[in-house]
Amino acid sequence: MDPATIGARLTSAAVMPLIKKLFRQEGPGAGLVDRPVRVSGLVSFKGEKRTLTEKNLQKIAAELVERAVKSAGEGERPIPADEDEVLVDALARSLHGLGDLAMDDVQAVRFGPALLAKDLRQAADRPDDQLSLAASRLYNLLLHTACLHILHFFTQRSTFVARTLVEQSGQLTDLITKIDILIERIPSQSAEDAGFEKDYADFVQKKYGTLTIVGIDLSQAEASWPLDAAYLSLEAITAARDRAPAAHGGEVAALDGEAAAAPEAPVPADQALSGHSRVLLRGVAGSGKTTLVQWLAVCAARQEPPRGMEQLIGRVPFVLPLRTIARQDALPTPDRFLAAVHNPRHGAQPTGWADRVLAAGRGLLLIDGIDEIPERDRERTRDWLGDLLLAYPDNLWLVTSRPSAVADDWLGAQDFTEFALAPMSHDDLGAFIDRWHDAARATCRKAEDRAALDGYQSALHTAVRTKPDLGRLATNPLMCGLICALHRARNGYLPPGRKALYDAALSMLLARRDTERHIYTQGDVQLDEEPQVQLLQRLAYYLIRNGEAELDRARAERIIADALSSVPSATALGDAPRILNHLLLRSGLLREPTVGTIDFVHRTFQDFLGAKAAVEEEDFGLLVEHATDAQWEDVIRMAVAHARPRERAKILNKLLDLARKSPQTALRVSLLALACLEHAPDLISKVRDAVTADAQRFIPPLSASRARELATVGPLVLELLPPPADLTDDQAYSCVVAACHVGTDAAIPYLSRFTDHPALLVRSQLTASWGRFDTERYFTEVIARLAPDDLYFVAETQEHLRLLDSMGGVSKLQLRGHFSEDELRTSRSLAQVTHLRLDRNNVLTDLSALSHLTGLRTLVLTRCSMARDLTPLSELSLQSLDFAPLRKSPAGSSFPIGLGMLTTLRQLKIDITGGSLPSRSFPHRITWLDLHVHGPDLDATWIAETFPELRQLSITYRNRQETGRLDLTPLAGLAALEAVTIARAEITGADSLTDVRVKRYATAPRLTGLPADPIGPAADVT
Repeated sequence: MDPATIGARLTSAAVMPLIKKLFRQEGPGAGLVDRPVRVSGLVSFKGEKRTLTEKNLQKIAAELVERAVKSAGEGERPIPADEDEVLVDALARSLHGLGDLAMDDVQAVRFGPALLAKDLRQAADRPDDQLSLAASRLYNLLLHTACLHILHFFTQRSTFVARTLVEQSGQLTDLITKIDILIERIPSQSAEDAGFEKDYADFVQKKYGTLTIVGIDLSQAEASWPLDAAYLSLEAITAARDRAPAAHGGEVAALDGEAAAAPEAPVPADQALSGHSRVLLRGVAGSGKTTLVQWLAVCAARQEPPRGMEQLIGRVPFVLPLRTIARQDALPTPDRFLAAVHNPRHGAQPTGWADRVLAAGRGLLLIDGIDEIPERDRERTRDWLGDLLLAYPDNLWLVTSRPSAVADDWLGAQDFTEFALAPMSHDDLGAFIDRWHDAARATCRKAEDRAALDGYQSALHTAVRTKPDLGRLATNPLMCGLICALHRARNGYLPPGRKALYDAALSMLLARRDTERHIYTQGDVQLDEEPQVQLLQRLAYYLIRNGEAELDRARAERIIADALSSVPSATALGDAPRILNHLLLRSGLLREPTVGTIDFVHRTFQDFLGAKAAVEEEDFGLLVEHATDAQWEDVIRMAVAHARPRERAKILNKLLDLARKSPQTALRVSLLALACLEHAPDLISKVRDAVTADAQRFIPPLSASRARELATVGPLVLELLPPPADLTDDQAYSCVVAACHVGTDAAIPYLSRFTDHPALLVRSQLTASWGRFDTERYFTEVIARLAPDDLYFVAETQEHLRLLDSMGGVSKLQLRGHFSEDELRTSRSLAQVTHLRLDRNNVLTDLSALSHLTGLRTLVLTRCSMARDLTPLSELSLQSLDFAPLRKSPAGSSFPIGLGMLTTLRQLKIDITGGSLPSRSFPHRITWLDLHVHGPDLDATWIAETFPELRQLSITYRNRQETGRLDLTPLAGLAALEAVTIARAEITGADSLTDVRVKRYATAPRLTGLPADPIGPAADVT
């Protein structure tokens, strides 16, 4: 085996005990010091108090080499056996150089492992120069690994001057954690597997590492945008059916006993897999599902995922677009994954490689587009997926679909968690406009063109803020791209409405682009826009009627040939094959993803053109027959847009008849009819009134999931939502969710009516939705008028904080996103804060940024992966702490430093790995404890010894694979204990707890970032 492929496969558990032997043990009473310590003064093999001889040093080096050789696996030795001795000698001489270093421990940590290894190598006179190439490479890998753990050891010593290098220390801890995860996930591999995997990863990065920018009329090379620059992380919301109902009538018990609301908390879509190994992601056409699949594949292939996506470390991505693989007679087994997607490397994969990857739980399976296959194939696909899950359960799985393509809980039996992509926020839209124009500007050859783009960019920012219709359209990346392109192509003018926008886009792509770019010369045969549309809509309608996403080239040529009698002008280009080639080359709407296969560049164009064909064919009955098929929803909406007034009335009346006859699908069909009104400016008023009245049967919505479904109708729904006085608390919450998800400023007047609502959950949803709307207007009409009782105000930007300052500050604040330490230290908004929640902050490392908040009593740290050292908080009088750095933490990686120093703490919620932890790691006066356990076992003896004053205990087992096991008998010695709540565990010893309420729940509560009582069917054990 090549040494580079094993990467010195030594976990911290294997290396750290050996590294500790190189240094003296700390004496009793050691504590923080004011000055750094020389490295030479720390080693155990020099000086008067030496405890390690040079012979011992040689043995440590030999042990490191032996463990590295063993890690390579049987029959895969990285170097010949006769080179072991010289390698041991070279490594021992290098480690001996620690005793001669002039630098101190702080300098060493600042320099990092690479420079330390370089210094040690130089001090030993470059011993690897005398080694073979393989032995030299293994020497350098082992030396670097040793130096990494040496520096980590320095930062963990109690006498290390921690304040000076918190960031570097955190980076070392993070790096070692990633290495341990990587080694755990990647078993010993053969050189053949490792070599192929590297080549395959390179291919994935090149294949999926670029995007084609919608609407930039350039060559393919110029229009390719690096994914790193193009990718915009949107938010996803957990479907309500995957969230347990909140306790106490929709409110969650807070750390200090107050009510703390738990509105739906969006998460970055690319981090959905960080807390769930199986995800079904729903999103409308153009919402970025396929782009997300590309992003995850590239991040996994690089093996350097961004913070918050550590779950991708060691994973091998398999991108499986269903539109391609479902056309085959049988869905592929793992050995045929690459062949099924026409990957040119499929023939080079080692026999059994895919099986070995998946059996080890290292796969990232990205199954894209359930909605893009016919309904008749979806059950077959679910069966195929179910078989794969049974055979390979421990991998990461992402399945994408349009919202209503499959039923709720379609993959519920397979333990999938459902998320829905949220519409783009104002900030997302602004970022997209800037990135689009940056990409376009980079291709301009003339200064005046770049200057013109500057003007278009500024004007478009103004337009989306001030024109409600435009803001309603710009809710996903596809529509935003079209808007940017048309705005540029039309010199700053944009047509109103979705149909007009699509018509203008087709005109730009089919006619104006080639004419304005002078593609044709005198005498060239040109095809006008209308005949191209006629041919394209026939291809689109064929695909829609047959439930297909692709068609064979031969079939496409026959469809065009059959149409030529109706479109004679097209024959000027020649026969059907020549016409198809023209459409592929010049229309910008068709492509040939694989040889002999034709599809549309995006499903939205296919639906728009197919709807036009359906109206011209007067296939209104066929349209309504498919009203419950997600593949036809956009087709039906666009058919109403294309139709004349009497035709629109006919379609909508048929939809209403279907809704009345089919109660099971009435909601879906009624909302579809209501959504069609947006595209029917000229419609008989009697029909419009009937559609509106029918939809009112489902208002107010009964749940958050139905509320989001209702919001897809758009601003029309705002006219139907009842006022607060007519609603229960649960109904009010659902109505607020619906209005928030409409996503335009038209919702603000309705939302402002709920600002003094008594239900905390309602007001929490209002403050959590600030980022969806115009910042200033929403602040004035909603945020500034909110009743503050028990409410955490949510801020995501410095502008939010500035506006909160203007109202005199708040006592309870949630900061969501990457606020820096300097921003936390200098923000006036925090001066009055007594309750603070920091959420999804991966840049915060030094919590001394909060040490000036002398009034802080409650702190919640959720998904702040780098904030691990709690020592600076000991200067505060904290009473309550919730510490959950990751949605799903690798074993042992998330336990904080300095928790035991928080002596004023009385209430604690924390994630642990199970077993038992040292009592000294915790403050001892905790009375309220909420443990989330990520292992199968927990020793209650440890709890009783560590928390003698405990009154309330909640334990939730988060292990996906098995329920926990817990003996409660040791808790009988806790005199003050009043209540014990256990979720997802088999318990014994409950009868030993007299006068203690013991409840057990079969399911775990939702993860909100705030402590919550487990909800679900409960067994009262006492």
